[in-house]
Order: sequence, then C-alpha cells, then structure tokens
Amino acid sequence: MSRTPFSRLLSRYFQKDQPKTDAAALPEGLRIYAIGDVHGCLDLLKGVWERIDQDLKVHPVDEAVEIFLGDYIDRGPDSCGVIEALSSPAPDGRRRVCLRGNHEQMLLSFLDNPAYLEMWRPNGALETLVSYGVDARRLRNIDEAAEVAAEFLAKAPASHVAFLRSLPFYVDMSPYFFVHAGIRPGIAPTEQREEDMLWIRDAFLRSDMDFGRILVHGHTPVEQPERRHNRINIDTGAYLTGKLTCVALEGSEVRFL
Repeated sequence: MSRTPFSRLLSRYFQKDQPKTDAAALPEGLRIYAIGDVHGCLDLLKGVWERIDQDLKVHPVDEAVEIFLGDYIDRGPDSCGVIEALSSPAPDGRRRVCLRGNHEQMLLSFLDNPAYLEMWRPNGALETLVSYGVDARRLRNIDEAAEVAAEFLAKAPASHVAFLRSLPFYVDMSPYFFVHAGIRPGIAPTEQREEDMLWIRDAFLRSDMDFGRILVHGHTPVEQPERRHNRINIDTGAYLTGKLTCVALEGSEVRFL
C-alpha cells in the first residue's frame, strides 16, 4: 500500500479556513488517536499507548497521528514522568501533537509570575512540584513563591520547560477541531480567545449549535466518553477514575479504545 507523506496530509488538512463538507470524514489512509486529560497518570498513559499499538497491529493504516488534548500535569502522582514521555519522539510511523491545557498554562503563568502560585496551588501544584523534587514545605508560604519557581527551574529539565512553552492551543483538521476545553459559540473556531480554549465550560457545553467542525475536547470530566452531534468529550477523570480515554477517528468512523 502506498503511503501519503504526512507533510502533504498536514498541508491539505491542517488548514485554518476549510469549508465544512456534508460528509464528516477524514482523508483516506489517516487515523487520529485523540487522548484525554492525563493529569500525571504515567501508568495510564503507557496503557493507552499499549492499546494504540495493539489497534495498529489489528487495523494497520497509512498514517497514524496521536493528538493529546492537554492537562498532562497536576493532580496525579507523576507529572514529570508524563512530560518526559510526551516530549520524547513518537514511535516510528506515528506522529504526535500535544495541545496546551489550562494546567500547563497555570504552571507557565507561575514561572512568569511566581505570585500566580496562589491560583495554581489549590489546582494540583503540589503534586507537580513534588514530582520534580521541589521542597513541598515552601508551598505553605506564598511569600516563598519566587524561591519555589527558582527551585523548579533548577530541577526541571530545560527540555520540559521548552516543551510546555511550545504547546499549541488547537489543531484544526476538518471535519474535526481539537482543543482542550472548547470554544465560544458564535465565534469561528480559529478566531477564539486562548483563555476560552483553555477554560470555557458552560457556554460551550450547553450549546447545541453547529460549530462548523466537530469539537474533540477534554477539560470537563464525564463518567463515560460523551459523543454529541457537535462535540466529543473524552476527559474521563483519569486521576480519580483510573480511566484514560482514547478515541480513534478514521474516515467517518468513531471508536473508543
């Protein structure tokens, strides 16, 4: 079977302003594996990769792309291990795109302004900082935030920080639009505010409108993957439930691994 170069697929299908087609289908020969919020659960991440490996053995495909929807850190026990794994090269014959989540943004905001620790601290900062070997006792005093940031930068691999700063906010691959939290209804997907793509909930989740793409997102935990006519939610609360969801998209087919 001939292989379509991935760069050509990208140039054809990662377009910002593609018109919506009646047939909601990815191009032939391409399969996307989208993965929900990992939140420091390295064991579950490895389990998803094992399931993807098995799926590719049973159902080979020309091009396989992993798209992670953000929130790799906080809450769970091994944020450092997750970032190391995600920032490493993907297996041969596979591509990987990692999007930015609101938890990665909180860490970056803290590094840019240590006083932001007050916002990040109740949202999983402790687990992340401890996974990098930072002295957790300093988190008790917000006045030591600058020292905490300095210690993190001293102990975290520079490649991890560079990886976090490089994360894009979305991938537009018609008929799908991949983003961490969602989009503001009534605004074109590619014209969204970064804040909404990272944080939005109710206005997006309650909307029944046609967004011009099928939104694939995480951010808001659900018991089971949620598939609606305009969006697919695959955040199944990994750090609480032990369930990390992956959806396989190919042609017009939607499968949950």
